[in-house]
Amino acid sequence: MFAEIITIGDEILIGQIVDTNSAWMGRELNKIGVSVKQITSVSDNAEHIIEALTEAQKRAGIILITGGLGPTKDDITKLTLSRYFNMPVRRDEATLTNVTEIFARLNRPMIDVNIKQADVPDGCEVIQNKNGTAPCMWFDVNDKVIVSMPGVPFEMMYLMEDEILPRIQAKFKLPFIVHQTILTTGLGESFLAQQIEDIEDALPKHIKLAYLPKLGLVRLRLSAIGTDEAVLKAEVGLQAQKIIDRIPAYVAATQDVPLEKAILDVMQAKNLSLSTAESCTGGYISHLITQHAGSSAVFAGGAVVYSYDLKESVLGVKHQTLTDFGAVSEQTVTEMAAGAIEHFKTDYAIAVSGIAGPDGGLPGKPVGTVWIAIGTKDKVVAKLFTFTNKRLQNIERSATAAFTMLLNLLKQDLN
Repeated sequence: MFAEIITIGDEILIGQIVDTNSAWMGRELNKIGVSVKQITSVSDNAEHIIEALTEAQKRAGIILITGGLGPTKDDITKLTLSRYFNMPVRRDEATLTNVTEIFARLNRPMIDVNIKQADVPDGCEVIQNKNGTAPCMWFDVNDKVIVSMPGVPFEMMYLMEDEILPRIQAKFKLPFIVHQTILTTGLGESFLAQQIEDIEDALPKHIKLAYLPKLGLVRLRLSAIGTDEAVLKAEVGLQAQKIIDRIPAYVAATQDVPLEKAILDVMQAKNLSLSTAESCTGGYISHLITQHAGSSAVFAGGAVVYSYDLKESVLGVKHQTLTDFGAVSEQTVTEMAAGAIEHFKTDYAIAVSGIAGPDGGLPGKPVGTVWIAIGTKDKVVAKLFTFTNKRLQNIERSATAAFTMLLNLLKQDLN
């Protein structure tokens, strides 16, 4: 069963907002055995909406539409659907009651445009929106399902979870879709593909392998579709193990989690603590760590030390070290890591210092030069990296490289 997602709104096309709705819907549909065939974003224009809907029906049996259901003049989805399905507009009393109750709770007056939110195409099934004023509309036409939902993410999510997904499962006989993700680091996509080429070539026809590269990382996703979930899981697990056994040194996790979360899980299981000492990454590494619930079980804290003075006063880096070797040097990051271990009283520490760019390069230290150190109470391992002249990429690459170094050290220490 294929689905297509249509998002409506000029704000998406001009980049004013990011379309997170489609990514979330795609994941949730996949869990129930529905594959998304295409995602289309269109402007607040009736002809564009009609064209997208017409084309979508040629490809998919389920079409999910978000956006354009507000009370203002640019919200034209409802009237466009009425025209498309040749359905007159009627006032839905249940929706009007819902809107009235919401405005009463907010102690705000109802005006004509709010009342008109209860107007819907006469022929759709109205699904009440318990978290907003815009109703959800379900059209069952020619064995296809078209659903129009609000674009507000939390309203859409509640409707999907409580109403739309269960209805889709009840209406269609759906297959099982099984995935397993292997997170790899330290090996580029082409080299990785070369290492496992024979395994990939021998995969059964119903199992597919996808490469999902990111700066410094590659996720390998095995996917299978069929009618027996237990059999699919066993088959995918067998193929995943073949890959893991082939490249054990590069495997960071055997589930779909970010690299830092994989590290947090390992460290928490071993009751280990971590701190950070960041210069060029400006707290980005700490941010990646602390975005995960429960990170405090591992992460004690850290310091962002851009200036020489703070490197000295906060972390105890020697003034002579900075004078002789500079902030971007093996000697400085080694002392930063050791200082973090001493001052934050943790088992491990990450230290990073570099030239993120786009300017600031020095003779022998061009933009993109980054030194990273991983420290413990007994040792510090430092490594030089040379990235690009793109500031944000350099910060992201530095974080990935630091986590990779930490993971490798943990593997050595724990084996």
